[in-house]
This record gives sequence, C-alpha cells and structure tokens, in this order.
Amino acid sequence: MIAKRNGTSPPAAPVLPLRLVGGATELDTIPPVRRPSVPARLPLELRWDSARHPLPARWVIPKGRRIRPARPAGRAPEPFDFCGRMRRLCEDVVARCEALRHVRMPAVLLSFTPSRNRSLYGLQARVTPLRFRDGRLTRRHGQVEYQVQRFFVDGAEMLYVLTFCLPRFLDQPFEEKLVTVFHELYHMSPAFDGDLRRHPGRYAVHSHSKERYDEHMGDLVKQYLVAHPEPESFDFLRHGYQHLWDRHGGITGVVVPRPKLLPVGWTTTRAAAQERGEKG
Repeated sequence: MIAKRNGTSPPAAPVLPLRLVGGATELDTIPPVRRPSVPARLPLELRWDSARHPLPARWVIPKGRRIRPARPAGRAPEPFDFCGRMRRLCEDVVARCEALRHVRMPAVLLSFTPSRNRSLYGLQARVTPLRFRDGRLTRRHGQVEYQVQRFFVDGAEMLYVLTFCLPRFLDQPFEEKLVTVFHELYHMSPAFDGDLRRHPGRYAVHSHSKERYDEHMGDLVKQYLVAHPEPESFDFLRHGYQHLWDRHGGITGVVVPRPKLLPVGWTTTRAAAQERGEKG
C-alpha cells in the first residue's frame, strides 16, 4: 500500500542525485538511502512555453569567469544560438542515419552546462533519460517510490535531455565532435521510451567494449559525411569556441536544471519485503 503526498505523512525520504555512466545518466540504479532528511520542495513537473515562460538562455562563458569576452566593435551580429544549431544538426543526423531513425527530436531537450576549465579533457556531453528501465515513470527502492522529474516544453513532454559541456566540446577536433553527437543519440533506447539503450551483459550502457562502441560511432559518422548534400548543416563544428564568439559576437545556449529523483510514495517494510520475494 502506497501513502501519497496528499495523504498520511510517512517518514521523510531524500531527493536523490542521478548517476553518470560514461556519457549517459543512469536512472536504473538508485543509491541506497543512508540518512533520511527533509526532502526539498521540488515540483514533479517543470514546464516552459515560448510565450510566457521560455527556456532560460545563458551566455556560454567558461565557469569561473565573471566578465564576457569583448564583442566585436561596430554593429554586433546576433549571438550564435548553440542549441538551435545543434538541434538542426541532430534532426539532419537522425533523418539520414538508419541506426538513429528511432530518435524523435521534438521529445529531446537540448541544453549546455559550463565546463569548469578550458581543459580539452573531461565531460564532453551527456544524455539524461527521463524514464526508468522500459520507460517506467516510477521505481521503488526499499520502502520509497521514486519518480524522475518530468519536463514539458510548449505542452510536449520531453523524454531525454541532451547536454553539451561548453566551451570544451566546441574546442574538440571536427570529427570528434560529430562522434560525440552520434554517441549520445545512440544511447537513446530503440523504443524511444525515455530509457537508455541497453546492451546484454554487465556493461549495459556501452556494451562490453567502449572502444568498439566508439569505433562503431566513427563508422556511422564517416557514412554520414560521405557525399552529404548540405555540408552547411555541420560546418559550424569546424570552428572552435573563440572563432564562433568573434564571428557572431557571442554564443548563447539553453540551461535547465538536472532532473531530480523525487519520492512520491511509501510502503510498509512488510509489503516491500513481500514484493521482493515475489520478484525473486
């Protein structure tokens, strides 16, 4: 029996962080609850709409810098909209690559996170699923039922958040940037149900060989580039952060909070043990 938020007040359960596995955020393994605390008052749903509450846009500035680099003198052009251009690229990729035809970009929210320094090494991008295994909205851990926050944009529900680490990603070599894009899109479940693609065996996210996984992505990129009729779709990836900033007078992108795992219900110890026994 589950006691909901608007019913009996059960013991408090913490809001849990998400676990990053490679370039994908794993929801399926919930860390154990060691020290109950008062949960933050966070909403189960976050909504944005173009007219009244648009997605928040920010300047792409390395973390720790308080002042934006100077914009070119004279009439400054429009800032480079990284997420808008990346969305158009991803739409082109999934339309032309058979292995990625399952990806529905209207249900993918693109964003960026600032890199902590100008090092080329570290996180390049990540995909965060907004559902548990097999597309389930909730998952129980012990006595607590958890739900991942739901994101809506213009009334449409998002199933994945695709985030790039900027400016680090922009300073990578051209083909490595494209491999990263393919890599993250390929993580999305073939069922496109909000879960990750799962490979057999212990290493479910990248299969048993991450090197072979990346080689496969490289092959997909080469096929994509061969005789592409519209190279302007990806030409912006040939330039680094500083070049794009100088050329466009700045770079902007969408920033959204990382989705949280929130407690939505509780059950008794006996009921939880009984359920584990039935599954066993």
